[in-house]
Amino acid sequence: MSASKSSNKTYRPETRLVHSGTLRSQFGETSEALFLTQGYVYPSAEECEARFSGKAPGYVYSRYSNPTMTMFEQRMAALEGAEAARATATGMAAVTTALMGLVRAGDHIVAAKALFGSCRWVIEDWLGRFGVTSTLVDGKDLAQWKGAVRKETKAFFMETPTNPCLEVYDIKAVGDIAHNAGARLVVDNVFATPLYQQPLSLGADCVVYSATKHIDGQGRVLGGVILGSEKFIMEHVHQVIRQTGPSISPFNAWVMLKGLETLAVRVQRQTDNAGKVATALADHKKVSRLIYPGRPDHPQAEVIARQMKAGSTLCSFEVKGGKEGAFRFLNGLKLIGITNNLGDSKSLVTHPTTTTHQRLTPVQRAELGIGDGLVRFSAGLEHPDDLIEELLTALDAA
Repeated sequence: MSASKSSNKTYRPETRLVHSGTLRSQFGETSEALFLTQGYVYPSAEECEARFSGKAPGYVYSRYSNPTMTMFEQRMAALEGAEAARATATGMAAVTTALMGLVRAGDHIVAAKALFGSCRWVIEDWLGRFGVTSTLVDGKDLAQWKGAVRKETKAFFMETPTNPCLEVYDIKAVGDIAHNAGARLVVDNVFATPLYQQPLSLGADCVVYSATKHIDGQGRVLGGVILGSEKFIMEHVHQVIRQTGPSISPFNAWVMLKGLETLAVRVQRQTDNAGKVATALADHKKVSRLIYPGRPDHPQAEVIARQMKAGSTLCSFEVKGGKEGAFRFLNGLKLIGITNNLGDSKSLVTHPTTTTHQRLTPVQRAELGIGDGLVRFSAGLEHPDDLIEELLTALDAA
């Protein structure tokens, strides 16, 4: 296979999303080829030995190396500004693999307490089974990050903006604290997308994505990706994927490649729509609180201005009347779907208290600002006026 002719020039993100990482076979196909094979045949026993030992380049087994997977990984690395990437079956596989590659029994993790429910379970419950302790902190409070450090701390973890309250944390400052402690910082960058925030350039050691969200962005397949320096990936990620197999399927990697081609166009439209929805709902009589990273009244507006290029495709708002008010609002929707996904071409809403964060106690949810009336809205590609009319009508029903 040969690489695209344009691979030696550094292009702007929108161009890299279409062309980076393309490998063409002897047939010279325009669209990236889909290789569904599990294994590979070697021309000789000597070549087989050389590939397995790592002395010769080439594919060995599609659990951890495949031409279609390589194209997706290389395109993501080019977009993110990373030296290397590894694709996984899901976003949670990316989070779990990245963290497990950094720690072992007796180690300690510091993480922001505002996490997606599954991420919090991995840190508190799953890794705890293997002797890894953890401390959860208020991600906005740098003193808490610093105060949580122990001599056995090996990893820091955050998502920013957070799910579902869209808090934004200072990646550079937290990264400095981690590095001074000899730890590595892993950032879940799903809500910002690689177009609006690049944690590696701000001092993070590793970035993870649920590619299921904006990268596919059309409700088709699951996937994840881990990015970092070549050294980080080879020392902490490659062998975990090779030996344990949380691998993306070649078909899903191919779908992700197609999704990346339209990522910039979709995210820009979704961001515009989310901003217009936020403006329309901000002063509504049945909305007690609205959170959107693109607004000057966001609590971390100064951090956002420093480290993000734009707002978000999501906004969250509190419907008056608690769970009952939120449910009346949700049940009044006809165009916008109720689901726990986000970043889709269709606008979606979810009720975090009863879905993504339902395993947390009421006290834990209150501490994170997740009230019973909170709704998370993910903007799609519809006309903004249709979305606003739909939301205002449903609020009247609430």
